Amino acid sequence: MRQADFDGRGSCIRWTETPGEEPARVYVHGLGALSAVYHAHIAARSELAGRRSLFVDLPGHGISDRPRSFGYTLEEHADALAAALDAAGLTGAELVAHSMGGTVAVVLAHRRPDLVSRLVLTEANLDPEPPPTAGSSTIASYGEDALVNGGHARVLETVGPVWAATMRLADPRALHRSATGLWRGSNPPAREILQGLPIDRVYLQGELSGELAGRQALEASGVRVVTVPGAGHNIMFDNPDAFVAAVAGPR
Repeated sequence: MRQADFDGRGSCIRWTETPGEEPARVYVHGLGALSAVYHAHIAARSELAGRRSLFVDLPGHGISDRPRSFGYTLEEHADALAAALDAAGLTGAELVAHSMGGTVAVVLAHRRPDLVSRLVLTEANLDPEPPPTAGSSTIASYGEDALVNGGHARVLETVGPVWAATMRLADPRALHRSATGLWRGSNPPAREILQGLPIDRVYLQGELSGELAGRQALEASGVRVVTVPGAGHNIMFDNPDAFVAAVAGPR
């Protein structure tokens, strides 16, 4: 396990990694999740063997610290992730990022283009104000103190066993601020950033999640959008073969 200060006050973002060749692949989880839980089984596949792989937990999640003074906005998460990559000595990494983590990765590529050479995004949140059915909207619908004082437990009862298994490890206050930051979006918006990035970009959409809004414009900007059959939001669990193929890229 490695760590890096992300707020100038001794709070640390942490990750585990496996050795291998560069460019490294950096796996980033979604809201209320952990990177290794969602991605270690992917990185271990023979098609992806031999590459250095980092499994980073964002602030407030997993093994990383959860300072109460931190804002947990998308930009702050991106800067914390940059601190981890800088400490790891990385440049030009491939980011494999899920849901909120995908949004953070897009913002990072905008703020620190030296750190990112490729994005593989799994149903990343590209627009502010997600629909009421989104998990982040449910969390953000609580007041911060209300989520901390009982709301967190109620949310865990409704999200299903897979998400609850990792969300119960997230700090409730950090979870709420992350969700509200996701609801507000980034400036400029993640969709606008993604369309303008001059790097290889892949966007994975689960077939069961429905059609991706704005797909044609994304593809026109050079984003390769892949609809993954038989998969919902957690494509790495629902169809790992297709997920691995997308991460590996063209042979």
